[in-house]
Amino acid sequence: MAKKTNSSIKRLTGLLKLDRKDILQIIYYAIFAGLLNMAVPLGIQAIVNLIQGGRVSTSWIILVILVTAAVGLVGLLEIMQIRIVENIQQKIFTRSSFEFTYRFPRIKMNEFKNVYPPELANRFFDTLTVQKGISKILLDLPAAVLQIFFGLILLSLYHPFFIIYGLLLVALIYFVFKFTAMRGLETSLDESKHKYKVAHWLQEVARSLLSFKISGSTSLAMDKNDRLTDKYLGARENHFQILKIQFIKLVVFKVLVTGGLLAIGGMLVLNQEMNIGQFVAAEIIILLILASVERLIKGLEVIYDTLTSLEKMGQLVDKELEKEEGRNRLDDKGPLNLEINDVGYRVDSKTILSDISFDLAAGEKVLLKGPNGSGRTSLLKLVGGINEISQGNIYINNVSINGLKLNEYRKRLGIFLAEEFPFEGTLLENITFGDPNVPERDVYWAIEHAGLSQFVKEQPEGIHTEILPEGKYLSTLIGKRILLARAIAKKPDILILKEPLEMFEQEEANRMLEFFTDPAHKWSILVASQNPVWEKVCNKIIRLEKRGDKHKF
Repeated sequence: MAKKTNSSIKRLTGLLKLDRKDILQIIYYAIFAGLLNMAVPLGIQAIVNLIQGGRVSTSWIILVILVTAAVGLVGLLEIMQIRIVENIQQKIFTRSSFEFTYRFPRIKMNEFKNVYPPELANRFFDTLTVQKGISKILLDLPAAVLQIFFGLILLSLYHPFFIIYGLLLVALIYFVFKFTAMRGLETSLDESKHKYKVAHWLQEVARSLLSFKISGSTSLAMDKNDRLTDKYLGARENHFQILKIQFIKLVVFKVLVTGGLLAIGGMLVLNQEMNIGQFVAAEIIILLILASVERLIKGLEVIYDTLTSLEKMGQLVDKELEKEEGRNRLDDKGPLNLEINDVGYRVDSKTILSDISFDLAAGEKVLLKGPNGSGRTSLLKLVGGINEISQGNIYINNVSINGLKLNEYRKRLGIFLAEEFPFEGTLLENITFGDPNVPERDVYWAIEHAGLSQFVKEQPEGIHTEILPEGKYLSTLIGKRILLARAIAKKPDILILKEPLEMFEQEEANRMLEFFTDPAHKWSILVASQNPVWEKVCNKIIRLEKRGDKHKF
């Protein structure tokens, strides 16, 4: 937990460094405002002394104008600070949205092991907490610290006794931070963890709505939510206890200081060591300092929430990305020849594939056969550059896949995997991913050969029809046709297919097979299928046995 605490503080420091020029400007304004705030009690002191004279004077009028102007100028400085903070908040949101969007497609697939990516995307909402927290931290905390600092200096000029008061105040702040601040952050992180577990379960119930509907009158959803909510409430109560301790210390200190200063200040006036004006000014300064201390301690909760949110966002940011700086480039127009050399793949200590070797020359068609669990899908993903190989190598035109820019390689591939779904966007976006290099005529060509022409004609918006997430309210067949159109639209050099004919009736399956294997198409094919029709049209057949530990040609 201590490691997470340090990590959270480093994240906050890194975030603030991005806008250090703006933050320095806020601090400069805060210093100026703090000095002006201290001028107010001094002005009031002088006004009180003049009022004691019992007559209106020019000096009194000028002081009233100056004090009023100082208050107005402080307000103007605060408005300028708010404007700067708003700019910082907007930049935080913008950076966060682009950071999440950039990272998700580039995170290594093994980083998503035991993680549900949509639930991880919910961490983006912590950006809003960070925005609000940064606003409080930048506006309230510097102002409070400077107010305390200037106030203590000013008080020490009135009487040496106030130096003791200043030392007690510094000691209080030190003990609050020393003994409760880190513990407060730990309990805040624990609270957030349980909060996300509740949110994830609600998301899971919503995702599996049909399953829960047909389950009858079972109480699983409520029972599990009860357990998760109970744990969250326990964690929140632990966090509240830390906050309560901090507030108790604050209240005790305020009571003691207020009573002590009123009594001692009164004695100093009676002993003529202070005049009435100084006494009034000192009490105003003390009230300002107490308000600043209260703001500082209450601000700890905002700091906890901000640090916790940064840590939660870090669960995505910390995940390792695929490398993008390959040293070798592929010829954009030349054919692709693949060599799979002694390739193995493991997940943790479990071997999925071992010692797999074969070639896929340009224009060749290779079939992967084997029972479920033999590693066929894993092999397709390795060849597609989706997963990382654990041993051996894959060569593309005699260049190791590890030395290539993966996205340059992937754009030469057309991949159809059964576990894919359409995403929220137009039909055109689902097919081309916004690639301007795919002309519209190729889109309609892909739509025709994927069997989507009738569907597109029936839509008022045509290829600009909006598709819901995961192809919601589309038939499974239409969803798979969209994915097939996506795979062939850019006329790839290699087609990587998993059971592409499985969902079609026999007549259409034969038509699709004929289309895939038409010599007019220059692509190579690597297909994983149990359908025997592929054996008749493929140049090679790779048979994988259970767990992928053996192979034969």
